Amino acid sequence: MTAIKPESPDGGRRRGILFDVDGTLIDSSYIHTISWWGAFRQYGYDVPMASIHRFVGMGGGRLVDSLLPAGRDKSLDPEIMASHGALYASHWPALRRFDGAKELLAQCHSAGLAVALASSARDQDLQVMRATLDADAHIDAATSANDAKESKPAPDILVAALEAIGVEAADAVLVGDAVWDIKAAAALDIPAIGVTCGGVSAAELRDAGAVEVYEGPRHLLENLRSSAIGHLLDS
Repeated sequence: MTAIKPESPDGGRRRGILFDVDGTLIDSSYIHTISWWGAFRQYGYDVPMASIHRFVGMGGGRLVDSLLPAGRDKSLDPEIMASHGALYASHWPALRRFDGAKELLAQCHSAGLAVALASSARDQDLQVMRATLDADAHIDAATSANDAKESKPAPDILVAALEAIGVEAADAVLVGDAVWDIKAAAALDIPAIGVTCGGVSAAELRDAGAVEVYEGPRHLLENLRSSAIGHLLDS
């Protein structure tokens, strides 16, 4: 975990915002989908891409267990996950941040919020995504798969991110693109803002418990003061 623990300038309660990364700040959800699709095919499993995409946002082990037959040889699961990782890494040069992502992080940070990347990505993938974001000056902490026992929708990653920035769940908001992000936030009673740029519909995100939904980082940035983030700043 990469962490800087800022203190509230006035000595009061620190407020923070947790950002999912894949599909929320970085345009990578469909790259993960095709990488999982390729990894499954290498081991003889023909899983439709549409089915895979619905589970992107979970950790690799949970995703594999959700999509492959229960009676399979599970000793091969680590190899399947390694294959996904290799295929995904081949796409690193194509990764791009969403429009407004860097500016959104900067605005939240300059407004006095502690900013954490609440990601369950592998360390090496997270480092590449951070370089793609080019926003380290506006990020106070970042988690990876190594920081949680259970992946989303379990809240472990969010707990780790909150601890890294020294913020209580009651003083935080989460931004994510997947149903699993929203459910993880709900487990801690953290208001969750959904973004549809990862390919999940606004209706699905709201059904999962999102308090509001935007098209992506730029849309959220344009409505920041009236959003749940703005309400956090005013509380």
